[in-house]
Amino acid sequence: MTTTTRITRILIADDHAIVREGFHTMIERLPKMEIVGEAENGKELVQLALELKPDIVITDIKMPQMDGVEATRILTEELPATGIIAFTLFNEEELVGEMLEAGALGYLLKSSSRQEILDAIQAVCDGKTYYCSQTTVQMAKIIARSRPGAKGRFAKPGYTEKEKAIIRLICEELSNKEIAARLGISMRTVEGHRERIQEKMKVRNTAGIVVVAIREGIFKV
Repeated sequence: MTTTTRITRILIADDHAIVREGFHTMIERLPKMEIVGEAENGKELVQLALELKPDIVITDIKMPQMDGVEATRILTEELPATGIIAFTLFNEEELVGEMLEAGALGYLLKSSSRQEILDAIQAVCDGKTYYCSQTTVQMAKIIARSRPGAKGRFAKPGYTEKEKAIIRLICEELSNKEIAARLGISMRTVEGHRERIQEKMKVRNTAGIVVVAIREGIFKV
């Protein structure tokens, strides 16, 4: 009996050839992913995506002819099964918010590691959101004010009062050590609570905790 391996088909959009070449170098070595096309502007991105129907689009935000935000709006409407990831510079917080409002499921900084890029692709393939691990709390607040992506959010889980207290302190940018001192518990206990919180929220890092906490009303901005 022959089994087929599902290949994740990726379309890259960036107006810098060196960025696109970097993705090719990284992805071509992986057995379950392939880059099926690349675009150097938003207009070309839309045309190629409609033709190729990729699983994932990784796109720059600032591009000529049509920016990533407008391209994302169009593709979210026309290709709802395609997951979109914004690929951006560290100082484009408001634009990231616009991308998420337009329907992108996640974002990465251009300084992200190879492993994080792969993690983001896998998460978005699974229909989940992904927020760059380098996200600041301020950035997370901007993301939280944007509307959820086109595929919606998971149902709200229940949290204990202790978990809610820890979530709020995380949102106030306290470290695990500071949270432990504030609540009179051990760092190991804080770490255990944090792991359970991330599991309940289906997020991978502090940025995800802050975003979900604000959206669910646990932490008021």
